[in-house]
Amino acid sequence: MTWLTWRQFRVPALSVYAGLLAIAVVLAITGPDLVGRTNFSDEDTLFGGTILVLYLLPAVIGVFWGVPMITRELESGTHSLVWNQTVTRKQWLTTKLGFGLLAAMLAAGLLGWAVSWWASPIDALAATQTDRGMLSRIMPVVFGARGIVPIGYAAFALALGVAVGMLLKRTVAAMAVTLAVLAAVLVLVPNLVRPYLLPPQTETVAIVGKDITNITGNDNQGITEIGMRQPAGAWVLANETVDQAGNVAAPLPSFVQSCVPRPGAGPPPERGTIETCMAQLGTHGYQQRLTFQPGSRFWPLQWLELALYLAMTALLTWFCFRRLRHLS
Repeated sequence: MTWLTWRQFRVPALSVYAGLLAIAVVLAITGPDLVGRTNFSDEDTLFGGTILVLYLLPAVIGVFWGVPMITRELESGTHSLVWNQTVTRKQWLTTKLGFGLLAAMLAAGLLGWAVSWWASPIDALAATQTDRGMLSRIMPVVFGARGIVPIGYAAFALALGVAVGMLLKRTVAAMAVTLAVLAAVLVLVPNLVRPYLLPPQTETVAIVGKDITNITGNDNQGITEIGMRQPAGAWVLANETVDQAGNVAAPLPSFVQSCVPRPGAGPPPERGTIETCMAQLGTHGYQQRLTFQPGSRFWPLQWLELALYLAMTALLTWFCFRRLRHLS
């Protein structure tokens, strides 16, 4: 059964691994040049490309490995031939799922390690910056392309493709559904689940002070936003102005409207007007509250999210074996 599974699986598997080898060569050539540098603007395209590849890999695995693994046999009827031999249904599905999951997790693990190694100088610099606009590795878009979570994405994608294929029994339809569900999960988990896998940290400071570094506004609305200095390498979930009761002040109080001059409204405000308005906010009990996940939680969050995806993979695997009873 193992030999038969390999014969059926070898073309899509070798295609993906050949692509990974080509990517590894590019990373190995360009990676050493990044060590010791402090400006990575020339690598923006390649940096974004590595992230994109790690998000595309689970989609390829789910759609082109997981779905055809079962639906191809269901549509052609070859599964009945196998079941009439000495191979039981459970052995048939166990071999296919086991082979596919191992290959998927290995591919994602190797690619994740290679990209993490290549981007380590960029990630190290981003972890020390608060005002250069660099994306730290704990930020949502980068987090899923680092460390060990790609292994969980790949395992989940393959199990999802197999489960949807067994449910729909139509290759094209199962591919579309698998891609849609996988995309939804990869969007929803970073926004609705990951921020709360560990309780976020909170800092609250007075409006006036060195921690307040970002004050924005326009000619029509005065000051519209106040920002607090962000910890280096952190993932900021919220940067809000709050009143004495801890409620978010949105919009800001009306008396700050005079802090930015408006066209045709007379002479511009005297120097120090903005500082005076900030002092008034402090007098009225307003504070700035920052909610964030510190960069030091990168690896704890990685392990927790990997465990989450492996748990969902186990649940899908259980469904596949349950569904196996209803296949003719």
